[in-house]
Amino acid sequence: MSHQPLLQLRNLACGYGEQSVVQHLNLHLNRGDIGCLLGPSGCGKTTTLRAIAGFEPVHEGEIQLGDAVLSRAGFTLAPEKRRIGMVFQDYALFPHLTVADNVAFGIRKHPQAQRIVDEMLSLVNLSHLGKRYPHELSGGQQQRVALARALAPEPELLLLDEPFSNLDVDLRRRLSHEVRVILKSRGISAILVTHDQEEAFAVSDQVGVFKDGRLEQWDTPFNLYHEPLTPFVASFIGQGYFIRGQLIAPETVQTELGVIRGNRAYNWPAGSSVDVLLRPDDIVYAPQSPLKALIVGKTFLGASTLYRLQLPTGNQLEGIFASHADYPMGQEVGIAIAADHLVVFPAQGSVAAHEKLPESGVRRYSGN
Repeated sequence: MSHQPLLQLRNLACGYGEQSVVQHLNLHLNRGDIGCLLGPSGCGKTTTLRAIAGFEPVHEGEIQLGDAVLSRAGFTLAPEKRRIGMVFQDYALFPHLTVADNVAFGIRKHPQAQRIVDEMLSLVNLSHLGKRYPHELSGGQQQRVALARALAPEPELLLLDEPFSNLDVDLRRRLSHEVRVILKSRGISAILVTHDQEEAFAVSDQVGVFKDGRLEQWDTPFNLYHEPLTPFVASFIGQGYFIRGQLIAPETVQTELGVIRGNRAYNWPAGSSVDVLLRPDDIVYAPQSPLKALIVGKTFLGASTLYRLQLPTGNQLEGIFASHADYPMGQEVGIAIAADHLVVFPAQGSVAAHEKLPESGVRRYSGN
């Protein structure tokens, strides 16, 4: 598979009317990859998707697909000329057309239309429902018809706007995996918009985290979790707590949990005050450890249990332990830090961005 960029957004600013919702946006999607725009509502991800589709003009910068410029200030190629397929949140199926006719809608003049429709329905496992009407289908089936209809004209890029948000949790999980398999099996490039992190990770190769109209980081799910570039990404992805520490060497921080060493070097002056990111999987059960924490809350997750732990200073963290051993509330347990990726941000200026836990110096960001 070639890794040439298929889609490039360069210094993009776009929005509704004169107002730019999105600013200074740069990203590229390689051919055959699935990208995702992730973030809280109102952060600019849907605006970006609509600009790529050609529904919104761009104020600055440009959008390029393959060799063609699709949009730049003062020029917007019409949506139907873009070779881009779109799957909407509400599916937007034609109620008066059968499933097969819905899928055929964009390829009516194609000499092989019937063959393509059969192939698409087979691809989304709906071959037996071609003669039904949309209202006779479940939400998940309607979503797959919308996908088949968008794929029939063989677009170079597929855009999906919150495609699973109207479905219940189990179906969303199943369908998001199915959609990834379908797109990958045909080497289709796509961009998905969602506010659901689990969905983003299940479907995508690259994820862009948006905040207030700016792209904070465009990276693999693994890197977003382990190597977040900003406190917002660190907190939005996964669950994290920040504890205060002092940098004593480029890869070493002194904290109330002792000295934490990691595989990343920071070049701030020794003695700098820093916030260290700790996730539940960084805190491990260690009965022999001199470091003790009090169990003040617990959530059984099946294979593991999530414990809320209070340190001697009153600060709280969460730790995830294998669930076959069960520790009661109020018990003290030995813990150790297993954080190879030392993720640290300068404390100055970041303090205001953190919410404080009640009566505690730990600033909690909960990844929703």
